[in-house]
Amino acid sequence: MLILAVVAGAGGGTAFVMLRQPAEHAQAAKPLGPPQYIAMDPAFVVNLADADSVKYLQADVQLQTRDPETAAAIALHTPLIRNRLLLLFGQQTSQQLTGRAGKERLQAQALNEVRSVLKSQHAPDKVDALLFTSVVIQ
Repeated sequence: MLILAVVAGAGGGTAFVMLRQPAEHAQAAKPLGPPQYIAMDPAFVVNLADADSVKYLQADVQLQTRDPETAAAIALHTPLIRNRLLLLFGQQTSQQLTGRAGKERLQAQALNEVRSVLKSQHAPDKVDALLFTSVVIQ
């Protein structure tokens, strides 16, 4: 009898936990809103860090988020975000930016900078992507 009671109790407890988890996950997962694209206007124009010649980078950047609070935080902290991106872009050399891999590396670093700025301001930082909509290196 004791073994039967223990097995029944364990089965009931397991069923309770298994049935409860999907309900908790459904409440925690909010449906994603439509993407919002925030243009970082005007275009970024920086001198590159090439030692042997004068070269520059011009880049149009847009940030993507699906979180309205993050979009508002980006608008509020645009000067800080632009400053950090200008500093990052100015550290690059034309050699580092040749080819797709170099631009994708810079894109990932820039996205991390944006998120870092928002975190430092205790703002929502749910930025999904940083997009280069135009890049010119001369």
